[in-house]
Amino acid sequence: MSAPLILTLHGVGSNGADMAPVGEALASVLPGSRTASPDAPDSFGGPSFGGAGRWQWFSIDGVTTSNRPQRVMAARAGFDAVVGQIIAAHGLEKSLDRVVFAGFSQGAIMALDAVASGRWAVGAVLAFSGRLASPLPLTPASGTPVLLLHGDADPVMPTRESLLACDALTLQGMRAEVQTFPGLGHGISPATIAAGQRFLSGI
Repeated sequence: MSAPLILTLHGVGSNGADMAPVGEALASVLPGSRTASPDAPDSFGGPSFGGAGRWQWFSIDGVTTSNRPQRVMAARAGFDAVVGQIIAAHGLEKSLDRVVFAGFSQGAIMALDAVASGRWAVGAVLAFSGRLASPLPLTPASGTPVLLLHGDADPVMPTRESLLACDALTLQGMRAEVQTFPGLGHGISPATIAAGQRFLSGI
């Protein structure tokens, strides 16, 4: 991929600054790359949750397997506004093939939904410790390659979620693959970043 814009998308209760180093590491293998690490649009809790500066793409309060797809759908407008503004600022509205979404946990859910719903036909998606939670039917941007990266010791988001997502996306005609990492919990490691670098370098 030539000089992409890499958007890193944080998990619930975090912020863009936490994911910025991931974007910089991924960009380091792609000359001319640019990065952006936005905050999600909705605040997460109050002082009892750690104070200001924590954000979420959608609320996890009372979230269940059955209502999660509706929450993802409701979060689309905010997500699209955030990433759309950044993409427009970089002049890439008509060059989405030069945009990468790299999301962690809830950020990975939103990144996968962006392509599974067909809204964002970006050049690639990296989903760290995520799951596919999009409402059916899926109408994917089938030309977008997807790499799902997941630790096999994740206590928050079971590894099987990435395996199920890979199967679902593949059935929809997408180029999707999953890599698991022994002993890794709910997080991003040097090994997962290296896998992401190799993936982007090969596109």
